Amino acid sequence: MIIVVGGGPAGMAAALSAAQANSKVMVVEAGPRLGGQYWRHSSVEHLDQDGAKLVSAVMSHPNIEFLFNARIWRADYRDGESTLHVLIFGKSRELTTKKLILATGAFDRTLPFPGWDIPGVMTPGAAQSLLKGSGIVAGKRIVIAGTGPFLLPVSVGLAKAGAQIAGLYEANSRNRWFPHALTVMRNAPKLRLALSFQRELKRYQLRFRGGYAVVEALKGDEGLLEAVRVAKVDKEFGIMANSEFVIKCDVLAVGWGFTADLSLAGNLGVEFKKDSDGSISVVVDQFQETSLTGVFAAGELTGIGGAELAQVEGEIAGLTAAGNVNRPKRLHRLKKRKATFARALSAAYPVGNKWMEWLRESTIICRCEEVSLSEVEKSISNLGATDARSAKLLTRAGMGLCQGRICGRSFADIVESRTGNVANDESSIKFAARPIASPITFEELAGS
Repeated sequence: MIIVVGGGPAGMAAALSAAQANSKVMVVEAGPRLGGQYWRHSSVEHLDQDGAKLVSAVMSHPNIEFLFNARIWRADYRDGESTLHVLIFGKSRELTTKKLILATGAFDRTLPFPGWDIPGVMTPGAAQSLLKGSGIVAGKRIVIAGTGPFLLPVSVGLAKAGAQIAGLYEANSRNRWFPHALTVMRNAPKLRLALSFQRELKRYQLRFRGGYAVVEALKGDEGLLEAVRVAKVDKEFGIMANSEFVIKCDVLAVGWGFTADLSLAGNLGVEFKKDSDGSISVVVDQFQETSLTGVFAAGELTGIGGAELAQVEGEIAGLTAAGNVNRPKRLHRLKKRKATFARALSAAYPVGNKWMEWLRESTIICRCEEVSLSEVEKSISNLGATDARSAKLLTRAGMGLCQGRICGRSFADIVESRTGNVANDESSIKFAARPIASPITFEELAGS
């Protein structure tokens, strides 16, 4: 049986293509339903047409079975077989397969800044999750900021639900797409989608401002978010003189693109690589197979590229795992075109290194372990840390409940900037790898 981990666009496409090739498939999903982060919903009726069609096709296929609410805390690879250690409502279970497809997706990338730990500050993904998954509007007066096209659907969705959008700020320039105009024109559906969002912004009277970033969150007397400080920034995200102003709000949704969830891939020991933008991704061949025989990866694991690229990669992975040697050439052509757009997207929304100038000595870098910037700097100046891993061991940054998912990349960047040592690929990859894929209690560990 082929096991697919993840029920998002990549995972569903992989499961369906493998099932249609007459293979038995099990989809292991951490949530209560299919859709993943991209098609998060409370019921199929709330999905868009493409999402509803794919979910229905997967759910109705007789060759596919499902394991929902399954938390995989560990994965092992030995003698050509992958073993998943799963917890379902506290009960342990082991799944073993010779054909494993990883489609674990991604989560919002965050950057620390003064006040980012104040209640009321969240990621755009969290705000959308509350809205799509539970019908809850995160706040009454919301500021949306950061970088990337994901800010647009979040803004429109919250405005439709009745929230007042106090500000919509994109840190990169409004002209960022000019060098990639030809790539955009070759992806007409993306262009139409962008234009539709522009119409929606106008409809809800949302002013989109490029070249601005939220550089500080301010709390009121009760300790909750009361306002944010916004500044005009240059292309490296440095604050421009005399450009700061304050906006009142009760929620700030701020995000800086996405980071791949590499936990299970790291457990298995597949080969990683460091991409041009500094992110870590899984190395795969043209058929989506990793460095381990029988282990495949699709979607954001192989590089952040969006739902359409993820589905193409998932379909290729599913067919390959099912042993279908007659993979349509159109899939590889489509993958190449979608990947070209993904690279243009990454180039159009870079994260400049001068965000570190927003920080203060008291700014919390690791929220789980409450490690401040001054503690990170002392681990270098007083205790002799020379890289992210040694600084981590001296400060406990990245060793809390989230296991470095939130702070890991930012922490590594800060250490690199303070030591003057450019982090090599091996150091960054080791920092990304975790022996435990998901937090587990000692009681649960003993029970399994």
